[in-house]
Amino acid sequence: MSVQLMKVVHEDEGMSTAEYAVGTVAAAGLGGLLLKLLTSPDVQSLLWGVLQRAFQWMS
Repeated sequence: MSVQLMKVVHEDEGMSTAEYAVGTVAAAGLGGLLLKLLTSPDVQSLLWGVLQRAFQWMS
């Protein structure tokens, strides 16, 4: 590997502004999807049932 190529590869660390923007949009989208799922009545009843069975098993 040439010295110039090693220098370019070494200096290319971290994310650029565009990558931060894409990552932020992806994280916000995933957060919105999780919020929508967790606030739906079907998922809430499923989670409540799982928790009830877990606590019944423990007692």
